[in-house]
Amino acid sequence: MPRRPTDLLEAPVTALRGIGPSRVADLEAVGIRTVEDLLLSLPRRYEDRGPVLPITALKPQTSATVAGHVVSCRLRRTRRLRFTIVELVIEDASGRVRATFLNRPYLAKHLRPGQRVALHGRYDHGRGGPELTNPDHEVLAEVPDGDQAMVRGVAKQPGTTGLHTGRIVPVYSAIGGCSPRMRRRWTHDALAQLVSEESRGVDALPDPLPDGLRREHRFPPRGEALRMAHFPPGGTPLETLNAFRTPAQERLIFEEFFAFQVDLLRRRHLVARRAASRPLTIDDRMRRAAREILPFRLTNDQRAALKSIVDDLRRPAPMHRLLQGDVGSGKTIVALLAALVVMENGRQVALMSPTEVLAEQQHANVARVLAPSRFTPHLLTGTLAPAVCRETIANIANGSARLVVGTHALVQEGVTFRDLGFAVIDEQHRFGVLQRAALAAKGLHPDLLVMTATPIPRTLAMTAYGDLDVSELRERPPGRRPVATRLCAMSRRAEAYDRVRSELRAGHQAFVVHPLAEESATLDLQGATTLATELGTVVFPNHRVGLVHGGLPSTDRQRTMAAFVAGTIDILVATTVVEVGIDIQNATVMVIEQAERFGLAQLHQLRGRVGRGEAASTCILVHAPNLGDRAQARLQTLAATGDGFEIAERDLELRGPGDVLGTRQSGMPLFRVGDIVRDHRLMADAQRAAAVWVAARKNAHEPPAFATETTVSGAYAHHRG
Repeated sequence: MPRRPTDLLEAPVTALRGIGPSRVADLEAVGIRTVEDLLLSLPRRYEDRGPVLPITALKPQTSATVAGHVVSCRLRRTRRLRFTIVELVIEDASGRVRATFLNRPYLAKHLRPGQRVALHGRYDHGRGGPELTNPDHEVLAEVPDGDQAMVRGVAKQPGTTGLHTGRIVPVYSAIGGCSPRMRRRWTHDALAQLVSEESRGVDALPDPLPDGLRREHRFPPRGEALRMAHFPPGGTPLETLNAFRTPAQERLIFEEFFAFQVDLLRRRHLVARRAASRPLTIDDRMRRAAREILPFRLTNDQRAALKSIVDDLRRPAPMHRLLQGDVGSGKTIVALLAALVVMENGRQVALMSPTEVLAEQQHANVARVLAPSRFTPHLLTGTLAPAVCRETIANIANGSARLVVGTHALVQEGVTFRDLGFAVIDEQHRFGVLQRAALAAKGLHPDLLVMTATPIPRTLAMTAYGDLDVSELRERPPGRRPVATRLCAMSRRAEAYDRVRSELRAGHQAFVVHPLAEESATLDLQGATTLATELGTVVFPNHRVGLVHGGLPSTDRQRTMAAFVAGTIDILVATTVVEVGIDIQNATVMVIEQAERFGLAQLHQLRGRVGRGEAASTCILVHAPNLGDRAQARLQTLAATGDGFEIAERDLELRGPGDVLGTRQSGMPLFRVGDIVRDHRLMADAQRAAAVWVAARKNAHEPPAFATETTVSGAYAHHRG
């Protein structure tokens, strides 16, 4: 009985000729286990090896394809141990050309005089004259045994199109011992078998995309899309192929994104059905309490975000919301107003920060804001004195600690909440998926709010945080002025400190940020400790200089930060521990030493430590004299704009999604076919289509046929947030 196409797709890759145990291990390491997995691993680029030129038409320093008969092929050994050269000469009607293959001795037996071969590679001058070096080769026709005569007039003969030459050729990434050439052969064989089985009259290849969607977008059927995405027909524009914008490529990308978005919606429906939290109530007493702690008038964005959060708190399903805003946009006060509602309902609140410095600063800020209320925040970090730590944990367990600010110490095994109703995670991108889940597990389906001052580009929000509702704060609170940003080469470093001196004379304070805390033996860097000494004794001997970094004891950090807040320290030298959560309104200038060593988002966060008052502020980026292209782009982007959302988009372009979010920690999905930066438009289309399609189903909580664990998990196996 003929095998169905689906049977072939579900078959292990060992069903294909040439894939043995060692190759299987290499392929499995990147998630390729079945024939379908192989076919959904698209080429990384395409080369047009179609035009077959006469040998005499070859031009130096260009890549080209030629075809001819083998005149000679010999192995030449060199003085270098285990280094060989295979010298090949081929001939067509116009002339001869030499090709050399380095360290590929097996070709001396594989390529024999009389064979018709095609070569594609770069034509350049070698030691023995013009030659093709390490070209891709393909045997187009074998000469009959015993007949080694040269056949003249090769250029007039047909048969110059092969698998690796003479056409638009897919170029795959090497995987372990699996070369691009091997992958091209295996993919070709799999597609040939698929076509053969479809042509026998058995069931056609099922199409996971709904018919209406496929017609709306004018996508080709799945089988055709697979064939054309790997081996596009001649004449297809190479620019379109390498931009992954042919109908076949876009169809496969959309299919993956659509399955992902449907699965996200299914997960959200399941969570809403299974996890029923206790909705909170809002009354006039709570509104009065909120007005009493409000230090300023909320912006329109803050009011809209607070309304969305409070509406979520009043629903029976637990809240899962992302609150993102630019530096200084006022996320903390929004979270605290929501926390006040939760505490007034008799439940507990946990606010988790990524570092002790930030947790300590957050605790101080929260205590100041909540001073008019009846609630006192508690602090829990890993370096608290044992007696204080035990007392805090006991207060959390008996419920007397209504609001706890802490680090990952909040999720340690011995910490038990009496009734955790609201979990707030600040600077969420610094936590792993498991840590966020561990905090939520401290309560019975608590409402969850994750916050970030590093705005997440919309494309990433649709993927890594697609199961969260999103609120954005784009407005700056009244009185906040943009920070002027200046680039300063190391040779003009003294001018940067002249500006600091000017601000100090005006009664203001300054930050100086350095990438390392101590001298490094491996990197030629001046440490922050040495820098603080230099500034205090040489550059600013008449001013008070403080130092704070992550290696200091907690009590020393708190003492230094308190002195800076009080104004008894004029210049604070620091590492990136001041990146977030530090609010010094009198600080009007920041100098960032060796700015090229920081990431774009990190630079923007650091810059946000100044400009928090009404006075004009400046950030000076001191950099090395010779910058690489990427470092130059980062610094110029920061100087050009203060919009964190625009900076986030640019950062995504420069670094890619994995580096922006930290793929391993964030749980961001790794797509097999699509690229969320390159294909952001298709992701948005897929999100809209999935929402309409799911809404039209009577049982939207049930997974569609193509969004089951077996077909979708391979595409984004890392998404388990």
